[in-house]
Amino acid sequence: MSLRTSSTAEAENAVMASDELIFYVNGRRIVEKNADPEQMLLPYLRKRLGLTGTKYGCGGGGCGACTVMISRYDPITKKIVHYSANACLIPICLLYGTSVITVEGIGSTKTRIHPVQERIAKSHGSQCGFCTPGMVMSIYALLRNQIEPTSEQIMEALAGNLCRCTGYRPIIDGCKTFCKESFCCQNKGNASCCLDEDHLPNKEKKASYRKMHFICTALFSAEEFQPLDPTQELIFPPELMRMAENQTAQTLIFHGERTTWISPVNLKELLELKAKYPQATLVVGNTSVGPAVKFKGAFHPLIISPTRILDLHVVEHTENGLILGAACSLSLVKVIVTNTVSELPAEKSKIFFALLQQLKTLGGQQIRNVASLGGNIISRSSTSDINPILAVGNAVLNVASQGKLRQIPCSDLFVNGLGKNTFEPEEILVSVYIPYSRKGEFVSAFRQAQRRENALPIVNAGMRVLFEETGNVIKELSMFYGGIGSTTVAAKHTCQALIGRPWDEQMLDDACRAVLKELVLPSSAPGGKVEYRRTLIVSFLFRFYLEVLQSLKKMYPSWYPDIPENYASALQYFHTQIPQSMQKYQVGELFPLSINWDVFFNVLQQKEYLCFCLVPCVTLNRKDVEPGQLLQDPVGRPVMHQAGIKHATGEAVYCDDMRAVDGELFLALVTSAKAHAKIVSIDTSEALLMPGVVDIISAQDVPATNEFFNDEDPELLFAREKVVCVGQIVCAVVADSDVHARLAVAKVKIEYEPLEPVILTIEEAIEHNSFFEPYRKLQNGNVEEAFKIVDHILEGEIHIGGQEHFYMETQSILAVPGGEDKEMDMYVSTQHPAMVQDMVASCLGIPRNRIMCHVKRIGGAFGGKAHKASLLACIVAVASNKTGCAVRCILDRGTDMLVTGGRHPVTGKYKVGFMNDGRILATDINVYLNGGYAPEESLVVQEILLLKMDNAYNIPNMRSCSRVCKTHMPSNTAFRGFGFPQGGLITEAWITRVAARCGLLPEQIREINMYKENEQTPYKQELNPQNLHTCWNECIEKSAYHTRKATVNEFNKQNYWKKKGIALIPLKFPVGAYPRALSQAAALIHLYTDGSVLLTHGGIEMGQGLHTKVIQVASRELKMPMSNIHFCETSTTTIPNAPPSAGSLGTDVNGMAVKDACQILLKRLEPIIDQNPKGTWKQWAEEAFKQSINLSATGYFRGYEANIDWEKGEGHPFEYCVYGAACTEVEIDCLTGDHKNIRTDIVMDIGCSINPAVDIGQIEGAFVQGLGLYTGEELKYSPEGVLYTRGPDQYKIPAVCDIPEQFSVSLLASSQSTIAIYSSKGIGEPGIFLGCSVFFAIWDAVAAARKERGLSEDFVLNSPLTPERIRMACADQFTEMVNIFASARTLLFIYEPFFSHPVRNGH
Repeated sequence: MSLRTSSTAEAENAVMASDELIFYVNGRRIVEKNADPEQMLLPYLRKRLGLTGTKYGCGGGGCGACTVMISRYDPITKKIVHYSANACLIPICLLYGTSVITVEGIGSTKTRIHPVQERIAKSHGSQCGFCTPGMVMSIYALLRNQIEPTSEQIMEALAGNLCRCTGYRPIIDGCKTFCKESFCCQNKGNASCCLDEDHLPNKEKKASYRKMHFICTALFSAEEFQPLDPTQELIFPPELMRMAENQTAQTLIFHGERTTWISPVNLKELLELKAKYPQATLVVGNTSVGPAVKFKGAFHPLIISPTRILDLHVVEHTENGLILGAACSLSLVKVIVTNTVSELPAEKSKIFFALLQQLKTLGGQQIRNVASLGGNIISRSSTSDINPILAVGNAVLNVASQGKLRQIPCSDLFVNGLGKNTFEPEEILVSVYIPYSRKGEFVSAFRQAQRRENALPIVNAGMRVLFEETGNVIKELSMFYGGIGSTTVAAKHTCQALIGRPWDEQMLDDACRAVLKELVLPSSAPGGKVEYRRTLIVSFLFRFYLEVLQSLKKMYPSWYPDIPENYASALQYFHTQIPQSMQKYQVGELFPLSINWDVFFNVLQQKEYLCFCLVPCVTLNRKDVEPGQLLQDPVGRPVMHQAGIKHATGEAVYCDDMRAVDGELFLALVTSAKAHAKIVSIDTSEALLMPGVVDIISAQDVPATNEFFNDEDPELLFAREKVVCVGQIVCAVVADSDVHARLAVAKVKIEYEPLEPVILTIEEAIEHNSFFEPYRKLQNGNVEEAFKIVDHILEGEIHIGGQEHFYMETQSILAVPGGEDKEMDMYVSTQHPAMVQDMVASCLGIPRNRIMCHVKRIGGAFGGKAHKASLLACIVAVASNKTGCAVRCILDRGTDMLVTGGRHPVTGKYKVGFMNDGRILATDINVYLNGGYAPEESLVVQEILLLKMDNAYNIPNMRSCSRVCKTHMPSNTAFRGFGFPQGGLITEAWITRVAARCGLLPEQIREINMYKENEQTPYKQELNPQNLHTCWNECIEKSAYHTRKATVNEFNKQNYWKKKGIALIPLKFPVGAYPRALSQAAALIHLYTDGSVLLTHGGIEMGQGLHTKVIQVASRELKMPMSNIHFCETSTTTIPNAPPSAGSLGTDVNGMAVKDACQILLKRLEPIIDQNPKGTWKQWAEEAFKQSINLSATGYFRGYEANIDWEKGEGHPFEYCVYGAACTEVEIDCLTGDHKNIRTDIVMDIGCSINPAVDIGQIEGAFVQGLGLYTGEELKYSPEGVLYTRGPDQYKIPAVCDIPEQFSVSLLASSQSTIAIYSSKGIGEPGIFLGCSVFFAIWDAVAAARKERGLSEDFVLNSPLTPERIRMACADQFTEMVNIFASARTLLFIYEPFFSHPVRNGH
């Protein structure tokens, strides 16, 4: 408190007049006379300048949605520097003298679109579109520096951007067209094109091409793209160049509401300021201070920004090393270090090579572009990847204060822990000296994170050894670790003890035991993963030992033993490579006489064609999907997303992009800090006194209903009397700005009285018999009798973690009161406008016809924007109703993740009876779902889970039961797949274990038990599984499964520390909704007298291409160009009572309704069209109007007949099935738990695709989301129920580094008709389950590791398969050593040579 008071007084004593802040945005000169240091660039762009193309995604620089390009002129080099940056972390005060370019500044539909915007949109790289502007700007900034970038630069530029929809493949495909390398569909393994069929004789090849249906492998034509012309870019403002060249040294001071910002111009002035204000915070890139302010409540009344001081940007090569200024960005450091490595002899550059290795994965490009070297050091963060390297590398810190210069060894910062800081408050880090490596010196860097790139490390390390001149005896040894304590820690005692020892196995063994003893990590250590982190300590040390041994062997061949060949893989690291992809789909029939097959075949043989990955087959003359289909009929063609260009230009409007309403207020939530407690008091007095606060809204302000969904266990708008989970909404602050509202939230004081019990997990719920009713049961055959006759019985359980929706656009609501008759317009990011309308009307106590809910588009949903969005909309509506003003609420990412719940964690307990040959005769399965504190969608999710859990297998005798656990957690809700991803994983897990027991491959067990013709599901619905088998067999063939399985086995024999695995997973995904009312739909179509059409329906566009497909339907039915048809918005004023857009049914049902409306309209117009068959739509519409013919039509679809009788356990709940199969190959690192997705082949039966580009995009996006569910996405809670993982820094969804290096999707040629629109199939959800092919490929690799180590091959892995779980399942001498030390039984460990890889006890 005294420190804060002192600093505040210092700030108040500063000169109060603010300087002008001058910078440019999109070529426009900005002069800010009252710049607020707390104002970030993102809200400034969006709210002050109205540039809403730059999006809010997380607020912490972790998602890239807010990426912009910043340009500076360097008066020293006379060059303009362009770089990408996260607008959410850039204070506007940092922008003096810079030019900012946003997505609006590079192109628009009103002027010209930029090639980057065009290529991402036309390559189908945009689905919901919310992340697209950030993607565009990341690549744009790259192209401003590299006109023809390499593939590595493309991947590096995109590493800091997240996408939840596309799976990244189409984004990368669009960006690859800028590369100087050529890309085609050539398979990396055999360098063959996708059109090669070398395994077929010529006659068979010709026959295969003569097949009537031609298969296309292109979704866009690169030839259509406009070229990149650098001369058309915005010029850098000459004024800024003059300012940089001619500026007189002038200190800049900016005063804000609470903070003062000072920007000195030279080192002398900086030291004077630091002497005067020793507690002032220094900010260069704001990548450390910014997140601390936003997420930890840090406050800095005085900030000094030294970015303009040239002494802090020095780069100097000396005779013995390299000097880098403390303010040098990490990107600049990376460039300098890269050049240094290439120029120096290898002997001198070892520390720089290690430093470069860490810099490549440290944050995203946007973070590295602004984060400073000095800030990284001074923060002393435990997760710094740089500090361990600098510490072991004998780097020296050049530190200055007024009248004093001194040098501090970097290692001194960390040797004695965090409390022994060697910096004085008034001191400044000026530069860092990094010495060259010496002869006989070796330096290595290590890190392991939840995700390979753009993720903080779990543990990292820097290690250095210097040998005596004899080359055998350790002269110096240094080891520093991050992720083990509160800062980087040194293993100094271990290192000292090993001085003078030879570099041999006994030394390694002693080193491992000593370092485990020295670096104590208690079981309660923050961050958890204790055993894993301790294992990484010794795993890294072992890898260092091997790296040095390998180098010594090269230097002194006769002195050192060879590293065993199967250990060499321990020295290989996984690196991200640009993925090679292929998409195959049926485009129609070739005219029989249009091609000379011999000539065509010869052309293919000679490769005298452009690769089909770049030139689409749709340019060929062909019959289309249906005989007689018109050339302009868009159905079946890869049409670009209807809003794709607007996504890429930032012109697509989302809820928070809507312009402010006069007098608009902002709402922020006050949530519970306790999981189960009585509310003793709520004190809002201090909050109400905060600047800008208008009111506090709570339960007593709700005019009518405060409880929804379930009478016995309702979901509350506001808590009453008690709270039942951390994150439950207690009240809300309404203020004149979002900043004021959020500051006031912290001032609301709630006093609690703890209540018992606190139930957080499924296990605790079972213990306390805490469940929601009803439970569900499904039974088929005679289970008990079947168990009596089987050869074997397997029992076990599997735990599947939850998943956060992580839609890129957080929950967003704007309520605008109508002014009369209690009307209110609700603009909500929701999947279910009718529910919003219903609930808002109920809570306000007015009829539904007074509430108008509008949705233009939403930035992703995946099930998370139905119930939750409706509850939040009610809260905002109550605030608007009370204040009489428009109220806006945009949840920050942390609050969104805290309050909304997600996919249900599930525990599956199974008992399986099977025969020696792999036939499964009986299963008895009990499934438990963590529902949270209210049932919401959980009861339906448990039903779907049971109905779909059989996946592709017919088990003659089965019993499945499910229960939803009532816990003190936020209530979980719908999520893509609706229970099937969990239920299907349970099934595949016990199938994998049955295979291990039978000594067969899991794929053999799957095939043996797969549904056959004329068989029924457990609920007595008949199946036609022909396409299931076709997908399975085609996937085996296209993936070359059997050949690759043999190759994987051979690889595993030759490599001990790396293992590969391969898995083949089938898919049966039933599509439908019960009761029937949930699949009904309506549409409204207006034909105007100019011949244009306005179309609307009840579905929501959330990235799945619904509006695009529906316009394609209307275009076919009306025989009208798509450009003539417009979709405005989804609204309850036009389509009443619409069901939610969910369950893969959007196109199915809304497409049928639109088709019906078009046919009704067309029938009315038939007499007019018949009279003038060559007329235009304008002429027909005008004539119809003259004849008083109604030019508006309503279409309707009643929905699919669906039912289920749970008492009888039978029914017809689904209309049809989507079938598929996926084959995935992975490689795991047994030392760290890291894994690499090598290749995935997917074959899907989706009927007759309405839009192959959209459908393939949905398959790929779902697959990658499933990959996240089953591997990297891990939710972490405190023992008190507090969610730790509340943003992209802690919660890792897949990034570009995670997708398979080879990614192929093939759509099965349609062979079965469905009653869905044009015999298509719903495809939004099924692909997510195929992500488990990665899970089981990892399982296969782990099984290979365990087999070699003499461990049981029958084991269980839980989901998600994080690096921790992978590493700990590959038990070896290091995990054993950690366990022994953890049990304080060190004397029981007897030394054995490491190369004999001892394993004990079979655990």
